Amino acid sequence: MPSIYNKSTKELFKGFVSSFIPPPAKGFGLIERKSLSKGGHFTRKEILTWFQEHYLKLKPGTVNAHLIVMSTNAPSRVHHNLRPNGADDLLFQIDGSNFRLYIKDSDPQPIYKQDSEPSVAEDADNGEDSATEPHEFAYENDLKNFLAKNLHVIRPSLAVYQDGDINGVEFPVGSRSVDILAVEDEQDFVVIELKVKKGYDRAIGQLLRYMGWIEKYLATPGQKVKGMIIARAISDDLRLATLRIQGVELFEYELSISLRRIIE
Repeated sequence: MPSIYNKSTKELFKGFVSSFIPPPAKGFGLIERKSLSKGGHFTRKEILTWFQEHYLKLKPGTVNAHLIVMSTNAPSRVHHNLRPNGADDLLFQIDGSNFRLYIKDSDPQPIYKQDSEPSVAEDADNGEDSATEPHEFAYENDLKNFLAKNLHVIRPSLAVYQDGDINGVEFPVGSRSVDILAVEDEQDFVVIELKVKKGYDRAIGQLLRYMGWIEKYLATPGQKVKGMIIARAISDDLRLATLRIQGVELFEYELSISLRRIIE
């Protein structure tokens, strides 16, 4: 999808790769420098700086999201629209801050789909609520996937954030990711944090950190950033923790089932 520069962000990334040469090591003066094609790597900060210098209008949050999409070993890339035939298999994520070119002959196979057995969400404090109760989601991924397709059950004004091939499901914020990044009334951002079981007060710090990242790196002046915590149950401590915080809402989800008899 064309961007404000008449090229997709993925095409701009390839331009970065073709021109990038790491700086010389500090204290060694002018030395031979390896290009990415010869095994060099770059940091998240370096690529953000490069885009600020060459494509200032491109938001850092968009650049950060594309880093994940184009990193073959980033698990959350599966939530975005990956192009066929390995067209997006460009990078390999060394750690949370460092990247290099993907080496097809020696690197692990790229991640194209989510594991069939997702891990249970870490929702319980001190081992509480470890058992799945009736009428609750077994995995956080189930809750996330349902809400991503049905945000209208919260409010009709909500929609999953979309920027070209990037969407708001598992939206990367630095080395972490937001469960769902939504937009309300096509204007304000809404950061949605999910807890498949009980929501405790520690969740508010996590949510505020994500909201701060979106406000700093993605939102434009005048664009508000709100937050939601959705859980099977909201603890009293979490209710107290959010009393003095504006723009944060708490929700408890409930499940129901109905049957329709088939008469032959």
